[in-house]
Amino acid sequence: MRIQIPEGSTGVKGAVRIQPQENVYLLSFVTGERTAESMVEDLRPDSPLTVAGESSSSLSGKGFEHLGLTAPQEIKGVRTASACPPCVGDSRRRHIQGMEVHVGEAKGQRVRLYLTAY
Repeated sequence: MRIQIPEGSTGVKGAVRIQPQENVYLLSFVTGERTAESMVEDLRPDSPLTVAGESSSSLSGKGFEHLGLTAPQEIKGVRTASACPPCVGDSRRRHIQGMEVHVGEAKGQRVRLYLTAY
């Protein structure tokens, strides 16, 4: 994903889910709200972060649960956005076809950032 985890982040977890057609890359960590929003903006999402609806699907499926985390689509009030690095000419991530980002509240003034890429 070529994501630099911000200094001071906690609860860092990541994995690669091997699938027949394409691998899915998962990364999650807890950071400050402003840091998370800045990171999402740097991904050049298709649209701003918005609260996900109840029927919201996710590329990650049960992947984050395998890491011992609540699946992002199960968090009330989670905000989500998607990005297409090749569509916006993001050469840093030219090997990635698409990304999905979820931002859910954590303790205090912090949020958990969930990143999924394929």
